[in-house]
Amino acid sequence: MVKRILFLLLILLHLGVASVFSQVKRECRGAWIQCVNGQFQGLGTATMQSTLSYQLNELQKDGVNTIIFQVRPECDALYESPYEPWSRFLTGRQGVAPSPYWDPLQWMIDECHKRGMELHAWINPFRAKTKGTQELASNHIAIQRPDLYFPYDGLYILNPARKECRDFTCQVVADIVRRYDVDGLHIDDYFYPYPVAGQSIPDYADYQSDPRGFNNINDWRRDNVNNFIKQLFTTIRSIKPWVKFGVSPFGIYRNKRNDPNGSNTNGIQNYDDLYADVMLWEKKGWLDYCVPQLYWEIGHKAADYNTLIHWWTENCTNRHLYIGEDIERTAKAGQQAQKHQLYSSLYANDKSRHSSSLCGTVLWYAKAAVDNTGGYGMQLRNNYWRVPALQPEMPYLCKKAPGKVGKLKPIWTSDGYVLFWRAPKFKSWEDEATKYVVYRFNRKEKIDLDDASHIVAITPNTWYNLPYDDGKDKYVYVVTTLNRIENEGSPAKKKVKL
Repeated sequence: MVKRILFLLLILLHLGVASVFSQVKRECRGAWIQCVNGQFQGLGTATMQSTLSYQLNELQKDGVNTIIFQVRPECDALYESPYEPWSRFLTGRQGVAPSPYWDPLQWMIDECHKRGMELHAWINPFRAKTKGTQELASNHIAIQRPDLYFPYDGLYILNPARKECRDFTCQVVADIVRRYDVDGLHIDDYFYPYPVAGQSIPDYADYQSDPRGFNNINDWRRDNVNNFIKQLFTTIRSIKPWVKFGVSPFGIYRNKRNDPNGSNTNGIQNYDDLYADVMLWEKKGWLDYCVPQLYWEIGHKAADYNTLIHWWTENCTNRHLYIGEDIERTAKAGQQAQKHQLYSSLYANDKSRHSSSLCGTVLWYAKAAVDNTGGYGMQLRNNYWRVPALQPEMPYLCKKAPGKVGKLKPIWTSDGYVLFWRAPKFKSWEDEATKYVVYRFNRKEKIDLDDASHIVAITPNTWYNLPYDDGKDKYVYVVTTLNRIENEGSPAKKKVKL
């Protein structure tokens, strides 16, 4: 009986926890939309668009402001690429275009921007074939240039040691950034392949032919990946300096037993096993945000969530840090422990942000939030992310902001009472207004733009439909401008009777 009462008290506490969370104005609230799980394969154009529309609508209600959309899972494309074939994860067969024709990446950019969301194109830089793929298109890189990849445990991996491979992936990225209005370019944790017992990476001949002064093949492999990351970052910056570059590494950088500065964990390591020196990239500024995949529950024996979030917030300080959260594992761990770990994990996240560069969360994966696994989605929309959030500022990208909107005025139209404004003039991308924030205050309230609870819309439109009632209540509406990385301009105000 006592245990049951305590459990009920925990539930009540969980339902009321929103009050202990700081409702920040700026926070990346992301979600990964993957294709390799086959959720879109062979759906057809109309059904896939309908499915994605539903997911985006639900994620918007959940407070998500960033979509990370997988567009290149195995040197293929969920967009019209001049270099790589259409993905089988879209049409069911690699190299076959969708029918009726559409471009999923362009469609997702348009749909996300309509909702005030950012769209980050997610690519796998070196994986050329997944285990399940049985047939490659004639224009696939592994068919055209079989000398550029090596097989490993059923996978094909573009060889990071080959400059041609690094150049090819950067060429693909340059094409995406140049032709599509993406807000970010995102890569995940697949560099060299995850180690498998009894398997070895067949690159010793490459090392012997060009060791570049390295006496250790592991250091040589890390340098191959370092060279690629720097080249990829430079490629993006040279084309569109506002496009953010993000990396989502495995959740453990190094274990303490291998490095006194590592985390008190016991698992696969980015540095030693995947040859990914993530902390070097962060210190050098070769990325804009880092999303370690902290997919373990609180109390996990080998990789405790609390241990890892503290390690990352203490060590990742030069660039933005977002935490990768596994929805299904969090919900399952909560059920097993008779408590909801969503509160505990986001509370740890919230506590850590006050003394670090931590300023966001990315959900693995979007469909689990949409399906409300373990009540996760409803808790986001009703409690944790119930208030809209702007993107975190990135002063290393840009410090300027757009000017003030002009001619802010409410007008009666056939669509009702609408607040209109005019975009300010601009000279460059840094002071161009691409979105607007609409705030609402009661007539006697102090206007405080740091209080995110007053945000009623983040929109690309130069109008906002007012919720007119009987015209007896007075409000003050404030509109500000945002540039491409969401630096905010000066406010314009208007008193309105609703």
